[in-house]
Amino acid sequence: MSDKAAEPTNLHPDIIKFQNDILARYAVENQIAQKGQILFVGSSSMEIFPIDQRQQDLNLDKVIYNRGVRATTTADLLNHIDTLIFDLAPGKIFINIGSNDIGFNVPEDIFLANYDKILNQVKARLPDAAVYVMKYFPINTVDSFGGEGKQEHDQFYAHRSNELLEAANTKVEQVAERNGYKFIDVNTGLAGADGNLRKELTFDGAHLLPAGYEIVLGNMKKYLI
Repeated sequence: MSDKAAEPTNLHPDIIKFQNDILARYAVENQIAQKGQILFVGSSSMEIFPIDQRQQDLNLDKVIYNRGVRATTTADLLNHIDTLIFDLAPGKIFINIGSNDIGFNVPEDIFLANYDKILNQVKARLPDAAVYVMKYFPINTVDSFGGEGKQEHDQFYAHRSNELLEAANTKVEQVAERNGYKFIDVNTGLAGADGNLRKELTFDGAHLLPAGYEIVLGNMKKYLI
């Protein structure tokens, strides 16, 4: 039985083209990438992680490869799992996927089953890899960030909230533990007292600015070394 899953059909053609272009670029880059290194994989929260600019400062003995793709879901990752994970044969994987499943209102049982399939495949094909399943970053739905119409804003946040993300975190943690992997929270310092992502750390309420990633990276260092 195939582990492929249906991809969302409501994405803008420009986003689909971007996804196809970046997957094609990753496939080419994978041919010359070193095996056994560190992999960041997931959706836009990983894609825009400026790790290429920062990893030289970390003094690691491994290269970090970023294989994030915006607007992707657990189904997308399953459908392109060779390009995004296995072609690199990483020794350490940091995965942050599923926030778009929540945002696209993918049924929870499908979303969690997909996540379980991803981790099962990693366990079977990369048994010696260390895998870190990341807690979802908090978001900010209360402040205004400009640059978008009310309709687009309302549509984006129609099924996105910190409450929904927290509920999903609990279940994703269970999926990670069931597969023998560590669930990590590297979000300390991102949220204010009200639980929302701090306004100065995001450009749209859902995606981090470099200052936000600086906090995340600081929290991740103990897992990277």
